[in-house]
Amino acid sequence: METCRHRARVIAVNDAHRLAPWADVLYGADAKWWQVYGGVPSFTGLKYALERDAARWPGVTVLRNTGEDGLELDPTGLRTGRNSGYQAINLAVHLGARRIVLLGYDMQARSDAESHWFGAHPRPLFARSPYHAFLAKFATIVEPLRELGIEVINASRETALEVFPLGTIDASLAAAEGSA
Repeated sequence: METCRHRARVIAVNDAHRLAPWADVLYGADAKWWQVYGGVPSFTGLKYALERDAARWPGVTVLRNTGEDGLELDPTGLRTGRNSGYQAINLAVHLGARRIVLLGYDMQARSDAESHWFGAHPRPLFARSPYHAFLAKFATIVEPLRELGIEVINASRETALEVFPLGTIDASLAAAEGSA
C-alpha cells in the first residue's frame, strides 16, 4: 500500500484503511461494518457505503444498490457483484478512474481464521466470504469497463481473480506516471 502513497488515488476497502489511513476514499458497503468501527472518525477522506443505515455516521455518503451484475453508470448507485471489492471498482469509475490497479484481491481464504488479510471479521460481521460466488460476478463487469476504455490490472500478489490482466504495482504505477 505504501508504494501507492502520493503516486495514485487510493480507495481503501473496509479494514484496508488500517494499512492506508491516508487513502483518498474509504468504502464499506455494510452499515454493520461502519457501526463496528464507529464510523471511522479518524479517516479524513471521502466515505461511501451501500446500506442506508450507514448514513448515521458523519461524512458517509450512501449509494443505491442497483443490482448485482455489470457496471452502474449513474453515480448515485453501484452494482454489487455481491462483494465490496467489486463495488469499489464501480466507485472508482464514478470518481473518474481510467486505470484501476487492484491490490489485495486474493479472493481466497487460507483458513477459517484467515478469511481476510486481517483474519476473521469481528462479530456481528460476516465470518466467511463466499469467494466462489464473488469470482463469478467479476466476469460481468469486464465488458462494460472495456467499452468505457477503463483498464483494470490485478496487482495482487496471490489471486484467484483471473478476469483481469495480472501485473505488479510498481510496473502499473510507472506506466500510469509515464502516460500522465
